[in-house]
Amino acid sequence: MSERPIRPFDTAQDRQAQDRPFRVLGVQQIAIGGLDKHRLHPLWVEMFGLEVTGTYKSDRENVDEDICALGSGPFRVEVDLMQPLDPEKKPAVHATPLNHVGLWVDDLRQAVDWLQARGVRFAPGGIRRGASGFDICFIHPRGSEEAPISGEGVLIELVQAPPEVVQAFTALAQQSTHGPL
Repeated sequence: MSERPIRPFDTAQDRQAQDRPFRVLGVQQIAIGGLDKHRLHPLWVEMFGLEVTGTYKSDRENVDEDICALGSGPFRVEVDLMQPLDPEKKPAVHATPLNHVGLWVDDLRQAVDWLQARGVRFAPGGIRRGASGFDICFIHPRGSEEAPISGEGVLIELVQAPPEVVQAFTALAQQSTHGPL
């Protein structure tokens, strides 16, 4: 296995990343929907061994979910097993089985402002407290004329990472820059 050389910013993509006022740190969660969340338990809870750490219900978001954990510490990934409170209402959390992907970001407000200024479409609701207690917002799965950049069919949740998660991902990035993990 050869070591990757450390290289300076030398592409347009690298320069854009250098100007970005936030970092996407890692996966915070995946959300899986179905008409009956209990049908998801045999695989995710019983066979994969995920621990159910909480539940969340919201009439506004038309969701009843079990919050599960995969891994531990700052690298723990949340797996939400969701069902609609009313299958006839929107949002239809069951209509797309892989409902959304959540990404940790180190500065949610900066991320939203920067992305909106560049044409990213956000779902209604703005920044708000999410089911796990972190501030969140969603990038819309479809673009619009005013904001053409979207998840192209995928709902993406941006999640404000707490300080210990930012520190852990920063340490991991520094470690990988200075040699193999």
